[in-house]
Amino acid sequence: MNLSRRTVLLAGAGAAAGLVPGLPGTATAAARDLQPYASYWYPDSLPSGTPGTGITWRSLKAWSADGDADLAFNAATVPLAPRFTPVPANTTARTGQARVQSLVSFGPTSGNPAQGSGTADYYALTHWSYIDELVFWGGSSGEGLILAPNAPIVDAAHRHGVPVLGNVFLPPVAYGGQLQWTRDLVQKDSAGHFPLAARLVAVAAAYGFDGWFVNAETGGGNAALATDMLGFLRELKALGTAEGQRVTWYDAMTVNGTVSWQGALNNQNKTFFQAADSLFLDFRWSRSSLASSGTTARQLGRDRYELWAGVDVEANGTNASVNWDAIVPAGTAHITSIGFYRPEWTRNHLPASRTPGDFHAADDAFWTGATLDPSRPDPTARWRAPAVSVADRSTVTSLPFGCVFNTGHGLKWYEDGTATSGAAWNHLGLQDRLPSRRWVVRTTGRRPSVTFDFADAWRGGSSLLVSGDLDAPATLDLYATRLPLGPDTVVELTHRTDAGDASLELAVATADPDAAGGAPPYTYFPLTSGNGWETSTVPLTGLSGTVRALGVRLTGAGAPVRWRLGGLAVRDAVETPAAPTDLRVTDAEGGNLRLAWQAAPGPDDDATAGATRHYELYRILPDGTRRFLGGTCQRAVYVGGLVPEQGESATRFELRSVGELFTVSAPATTTHTW
Repeated sequence: MNLSRRTVLLAGAGAAAGLVPGLPGTATAAARDLQPYASYWYPDSLPSGTPGTGITWRSLKAWSADGDADLAFNAATVPLAPRFTPVPANTTARTGQARVQSLVSFGPTSGNPAQGSGTADYYALTHWSYIDELVFWGGSSGEGLILAPNAPIVDAAHRHGVPVLGNVFLPPVAYGGQLQWTRDLVQKDSAGHFPLAARLVAVAAAYGFDGWFVNAETGGGNAALATDMLGFLRELKALGTAEGQRVTWYDAMTVNGTVSWQGALNNQNKTFFQAADSLFLDFRWSRSSLASSGTTARQLGRDRYELWAGVDVEANGTNASVNWDAIVPAGTAHITSIGFYRPEWTRNHLPASRTPGDFHAADDAFWTGATLDPSRPDPTARWRAPAVSVADRSTVTSLPFGCVFNTGHGLKWYEDGTATSGAAWNHLGLQDRLPSRRWVVRTTGRRPSVTFDFADAWRGGSSLLVSGDLDAPATLDLYATRLPLGPDTVVELTHRTDAGDASLELAVATADPDAAGGAPPYTYFPLTSGNGWETSTVPLTGLSGTVRALGVRLTGAGAPVRWRLGGLAVRDAVETPAAPTDLRVTDAEGGNLRLAWQAAPGPDDDATAGATRHYELYRILPDGTRRFLGGTCQRAVYVGGLVPEQGESATRFELRSVGELFTVSAPATTTHTW
């Protein structure tokens, strides 16, 4: 079995609509396509013939940052956040053992919009807390072999402390692979260096992601080619390490240059492993081959958890047959780490009528398990969800901290509880730092349902909905944190009771549970509850030290209750970001526009300014209505399909900075004349 037999299917996938989140309609046909897409290349030489519709053939060797017209749309801006491991939510999850790598195809190789699109039907990954490395999977012989990840995916992953790798795919001959492309990749210059290794490192640095997954599956090579590949890999790692990048090698090419999937770390591939940071073991592994692989890694002076045992979930997802005890046995130390291949099954297996709620229900079952509560997993279940074996991580370590439970896609866009766009959208760069344990509910009564809900929100596209009979008090764990407490520290919750009646309390713990699976030692603060959305501000009077856990407790009378949490913030003071400057239209073709601006100054440049989380663009209609067009963490954005409205001769745009507490700046403005 190999990775490429499924990858080739990406070649025929259609291009997604080039829309900014929140903009209704479809992009207008234009002589020039201003829509920026995720980047992809061949190493050097291009295929014969002409590319298919919507496909652009590019040479990585010819790439330069200065000549990359779409770099401003594709460069991630969120730095990789540090994270910590709290006391595990259950007694079966381990710390410091198996980790998870996830190989995900978020869209087609070509025609993959750089900054989101006008649909909520998207693999909006939220269970980052169990993932240690994300691979932006894809590539095909007819489109391109080297893929740089979309900036929104990198920005979301980095907020949760997850590095993202681009993909280098050299396909088998049966799927259009050409050995010349492998030779192109490992070509040497007159000094004996590998120029494309340096080019890959430069791409990752310019685009803001964290390294490369190298998958050499084109057969027909020999020992000399393998030697060149090893030299290339060593140089890629050496240059990448200096830039904080990493390299994963896929178990395909062997030391004699042939392609032979081992399903193990052995003499056929260990030199490549030694030249990389980690190794993805092909799916043909067995209990004995994983055990021997771990032993070999130790003999090489390496960590056995730098080996990802491939688990193919593309076709069957949680119904896949997996020998979990060979990877993460319950009674002894874990053998290797886990490498999930195509977990976007949680979206793709659903019918075409799927909703965001349908997707998240399936995704929660994949990562958390059938109980949907990581504090009480079922270790005997056939599908051993990551939450059963792997401890979750958190990046909530500094103030100010804010969340509006935005998952990065939605059916509408909301601000202050009002929809400012009625159009569906996706943009993972707008995703919040979300709760890592979904969902831990502590109650002696019937457990209420806890979900992300898309029918209403305070801000963004979703809110957190708790519904149930509440025949006993129910405490919902929200965040494991390491937030410093000061004399002015307060917690703000924006919430609404939709049905029924329940008393509400904020739960705050300044100490960890005594043992894995234990409840945080919460202190409870009452919250007021009235009609409609309201914000409760709670001074943490009497507490000191560090906030280590946050939650809410709901107490009802046994009648049905629907309660919605729209926002949570922890702060010492209100911080508002400075405004961006120099908003301008940089290119236009009919109703398709590119806009750019200068970044808002941050605290390092202006002591009175708060940090900018992202930017939001609005169209001001002639009647004064503000229509949300989209948001981005970048300094440039594309909008498509605009037309004059209400007889206007020019359209006015406003751009605002949005801070970590979701406060907004004064606008920067510009106009576009029709």
